[in-house]
Amino acid sequence: LRRLLLSLSFAAALATHPPHPKTLEKQRRRRDMAEVEAALPVAATETPEVAAEGDAGAAEAKGPHKLQRQWTFWYDIQTKPKPGAAWGTSLKKGYTFDTVEEFWCLYDQIFRPSKLVGSADFHLFKAGVEPKWEDPECANGGKWTVISSRKTNLDTMWLETCMALIGEQFDESQEICGVVASVRQRQDKLSLWTKTASNEAVQVDIGKKWKEVIDYNDKMVYSFHVCLFFFIAQNCALGTRRKHSMSAADSVLV
Repeated sequence: LRRLLLSLSFAAALATHPPHPKTLEKQRRRRDMAEVEAALPVAATETPEVAAEGDAGAAEAKGPHKLQRQWTFWYDIQTKPKPGAAWGTSLKKGYTFDTVEEFWCLYDQIFRPSKLVGSADFHLFKAGVEPKWEDPECANGGKWTVISSRKTNLDTMWLETCMALIGEQFDESQEICGVVASVRQRQDKLSLWTKTASNEAVQVDIGKKWKEVIDYNDKMVYSFHVCLFFFIAQNCALGTRRKHSMSAADSVLV
């Protein structure tokens, strides 16, 4: 009804005040130019195949951006363990995702190290791999570790590493298990877990690439899970709590 009233009002105005001849001529020229411009792209450049590709590209841009594989966020809010509790009981699976959009939503809302209070860890691992030394994918591996003295640095390095992992920026991506951000009172650290510690050449390549990704200039240490596991087991059996000091035989530097 509103459109009908407007059209009737416009028609009455034209009848009362007809347009000037020059105005009519300008309108005619504009219509002619519009018809020519509308026809040219179709005749000269556009084919059905090109149009179909354009439509497909637009649809793809609007849809979710799939990753090459699924990834899982884990978290570990550490409190004083109960007597007899096994290690890893506080480790919880957060969320598994496989799109860029899901990653940003999770990172912005939850999985940012600066949001952690006290002793806690965030993990980003390939789906199906648990961030434990006992996991088959991690049992024969190790980890590169960097120290961060400020939360802002840890946030930046964590984000850059996460983006490099889900974006498959490492040539040896099959050798990488995941990354761990550890927040502690004295100092924070970031660890990149890998699969095969015995392949030193591959570990060195991963370490060098990671230093580029996080823009880290100091020395980085690679430690072997199997050495740490047996040392801790031995210390537990002896009732000691000494910290493990890595030797040249079970560590690598880049």
